Amino acid sequence: MNILLVAPVLVPLATLLLGILLRPRVRLVERLSIGGCSLLLLVGLALVWQAAGDVVLSGQLGGWPAPYGISLVIDRLSAAMVAISATIGLATVVYGVGHDCPPQVIRDFHLFVQGLLCGICGAFITADIFNLYVWFEVLLIASFALMALGGGKRHLAGTMSYMALNLFATLLFLLAAGLVYGTTGTLNMGDLALLVRAGETAPGTTAALSLMLLSFSIKAALFPVFGWLPATYHVPLMAVSALFAGLLTKVGVYALIRLVTLLWPEYGPAHEILLWIACATMLVGVLGAAAQSEVRRILSFHIVSQVGYMILGLALATPLALAGAVFYLIHHILVKANLFFIGGLAARICGSEHLAGMGGLYARHPGLALLFAIPALSLAGIPPLSGFWAKLLLVRASLESSVWWATAIALVTGIFTLLSMNKLWNEAFLKAHPQGEAALRTAGAHRCNWWSIAALALLTVAIGLGAGPVAEYASAAAAQLGDPQAYFHLLRTTEAR
Repeated sequence: MNILLVAPVLVPLATLLLGILLRPRVRLVERLSIGGCSLLLLVGLALVWQAAGDVVLSGQLGGWPAPYGISLVIDRLSAAMVAISATIGLATVVYGVGHDCPPQVIRDFHLFVQGLLCGICGAFITADIFNLYVWFEVLLIASFALMALGGGKRHLAGTMSYMALNLFATLLFLLAAGLVYGTTGTLNMGDLALLVRAGETAPGTTAALSLMLLSFSIKAALFPVFGWLPATYHVPLMAVSALFAGLLTKVGVYALIRLVTLLWPEYGPAHEILLWIACATMLVGVLGAAAQSEVRRILSFHIVSQVGYMILGLALATPLALAGAVFYLIHHILVKANLFFIGGLAARICGSEHLAGMGGLYARHPGLALLFAIPALSLAGIPPLSGFWAKLLLVRASLESSVWWATAIALVTGIFTLLSMNKLWNEAFLKAHPQGEAALRTAGAHRCNWWSIAALALLTVAIGLGAGPVAEYASAAAAQLGDPQAYFHLLRTTEAR
């Protein structure tokens, strides 16, 4: 078996175990965490390089053949998700170096981030529904621990809300998986796809799969089950908020993309429902953001809104729309994590993350203003940044599908997003600080924060200027989603034996 196939899980797992052994030496754990994320990024880039050459990695763990063994598949989408997760993981642990926290909190932060990356990467490479559930459990446990880091009543309330909704979604997933296995006799994604495509499933299978989609929708924060996200993402440490904002909802989006494209490749009732949900998610999210006055709450509602764009691409189900969804997924992970990083640094300098208590940042830190403008304008879809190209693909796809009303909602959502970003700009950067310039703290002690922010901003500009190759990669990933031969190849290999 190619070691690259299991490396996305082995690297963060080994880093976590080694970190546990080194627990008393906090600085060493910190460096180990940065080294582990750097190695994971190299693995992700190697996978993307292989995937770009149309090499799809697949295999069985434990010696059991498909559909009974543990199936793994890494195609273009999986490879891109591993690479982008490693990028955000590395940016997060570097950003976390600047946190003013007790040593034990810093140590636990780095260990739990590795646990979270292990669960996220496992979810991206598995080709089996039960193991997808297992990886969801792993990342859920790590995210609970990260959410609770730092203590305090605010943390406790947010953690309880986060735990309640996510545990409900996970239990729903487990129930759905049991029902699917009871009605079809398989949990292998390729095997299940063949049964559903051939119409050889019992009536109860559709209900079970609907429960599973509901579970993924909760994790992706789709309308109307998105309330847990804006109620919790403003609570944890800034670095944790950025990590969650970049990656957690995207695991739910990834699961939806993977399952829907495998089971229902042609446009049908499931896509029709998703289309309405996507448009409602875009609108409700951006209107919720407009009503907020705290940086992380505004950005949290924007996550909801932007997830709607990705689901719009999935719902339209054309090759162009799926390419747009993949492009949007990559772009949004970078941009959203960076906006949380910048929001965190801005709040630390201003001494508050409430807009009324912020101000004066442009005069004191024009570099931070420029770094904020890049992801903010990209999120709103201003050319030539990455968000413009992602939205252009989706708008073209919706016009080609003759769903003009979805196009209109996507464009209106973009305008409201720009207005929200303008509100943040005016309040935090342009206006004077309400307590005078002397109230602004120095940012010199948070040099690591700047490195993470600048690196992600540069990547955003690079994707915008190099949109052609990224769009080509996303188009090829969409083609693989439409023709998932790697998933069926595992089954054919088994039959040949």
